[in-house]
Amino acid sequence: MSDFDSPGRIKCGTVATACFDATLGDYSRILGLDVVEAGLVPDDLAVAWGTPAMAGRRTALLTSPAGRPGFLRLVETSAVPGYIPLRSFGWAAYELTVADCNALFDDVKASGFTVIGEPKPVPGFDNFIPFQVVGRAGEVLYLNQVLKSSMSELDLPMTEARVDHMFIAILAARDRAAAVAFHRDVLGFAVGDTWSIPYELINTSFGLPDDTMTDMTMTRMGRMPASEIDQYPAAAIPRPTAPGELPPGNAMISFLIARLGAVEATFISAPQRRHGPLYAGRRSATVRGAAGELIELIEAE
Repeated sequence: MSDFDSPGRIKCGTVATACFDATLGDYSRILGLDVVEAGLVPDDLAVAWGTPAMAGRRTALLTSPAGRPGFLRLVETSAVPGYIPLRSFGWAAYELTVADCNALFDDVKASGFTVIGEPKPVPGFDNFIPFQVVGRAGEVLYLNQVLKSSMSELDLPMTEARVDHMFIAILAARDRAAAVAFHRDVLGFAVGDTWSIPYELINTSFGLPDDTMTDMTMTRMGRMPASEIDQYPAAAIPRPTAPGELPPGNAMISFLIARLGAVEATFISAPQRRHGPLYAGRRSATVRGAAGELIELIEAE
């Protein structure tokens, strides 16, 4: 087991896209990620996700050629009328570490990504400078240049790669306390700090006053961040999803975990050993969290 492949690590974020070729082009050309595996979703994997209609759909696994061994996975899905990013429960955004957010920002502006937040510090945080984009599939990415790696409870990953691995997954919750409890009690993460901030993206998305505050709680494994769990406004809705398919946009997170036998939740289907760059012969199984989010668990050994 490599130092990267430790329990609690985000090993992969899955993006469900109805415009597969164009999305793949953006991730390859603009973000500079390499395709390390491509093909069709196996029938048994689609069943393991609880999404039988995904069987036989195109998929591609991407990673940074200069970064750490984390992945983004694209899966082809049907278009979902009425889906609007940052308006529904579930995985809302993926945070990736980048070397130079200003240089990347200049390239992203002339691409298939739409900028929804320009590079600037977050109030109350001086460790990183992020900017935010929405992709063609309605997926949201936070592209963060880490300036100082150490926070009070967390270590943030600095990088020299144009775009490196995902290090935080943002979860939009109807009931933040219930979602935090699931990640703590079922998945084994520690509960970190809670902040209340005027969250510009959420306020803009829901048409709320600029000074509306959002409560957010971090989860972690040791000093490694895992999820940011946000309390979403009352106007948020369940993610509209095509029958039997992955939810559109930010669809699923794959966490490494020490032992599947220690997870006190019902798996969608029985754990199975899988192969390829992501699974590397390890067992995996999928659960659904308290916010409706899909969580794929991969044993670290």
